[in-house]
Amino acid sequence: MSTLIIGITGGIGSGKTTVTDYLASLGVTVCDADQAARVVVEPRTPALQTIIDHFGELILQADGYLDRRALRHIIFNDPQERRWLEALLHPLIKENITIQLSQSESPYSILVSPLLLETDQHTMVDQVVVVDIPVELQVQRTMARDRIEQSKVEAILKAQTDRETRLAKADDVIENSDSLEVLYQMLDQRHETWLTLAADKQGSAT
Repeated sequence: MSTLIIGITGGIGSGKTTVTDYLASLGVTVCDADQAARVVVEPRTPALQTIIDHFGELILQADGYLDRRALRHIIFNDPQERRWLEALLHPLIKENITIQLSQSESPYSILVSPLLLETDQHTMVDQVVVVDIPVELQVQRTMARDRIEQSKVEAILKAQTDRETRLAKADDVIENSDSLEVLYQMLDQRHETWLTLAADKQGSAT
């Protein structure tokens, strides 16, 4: 297991996937909390059955998988139901993340999560790194990527931690408003820094 874990988060459309895909290409283990969230509600899992019992089979797709969009619509409009779902899923997601990180063999590992700061996932990492872009650019990129209208993107942004709060909690910020070339240069620098930190931490642990 890696001794150093870097937590990466950011608002919708900020470029978290671009960042972590590049770090993965450098041989770094990337644990995706969103992927863990999908795994724990796969067909025939106890969590999915609990969700069906609570919300009914209307939240299922024809193939038996969770209809995440339908469920999002329910909890987006009902804070009490959102809290119920979070109480069910967050411990399961954390357990899955812990298993993934324990199997990592890279010098350091990445935990990427849109809810890193909203949940206790931040307690699992040594550094919180925020991928940041201006809100206007978030809206533009998300509209282009997901092909949704501006009002929907703005509603998602309102439901997330605001930019100022996120930045205030960051140990480091990756500014992603420029070209991919500039971003990759920044990530190369961070990678070297994190390799050094990982070696130092490994040395102090032995």
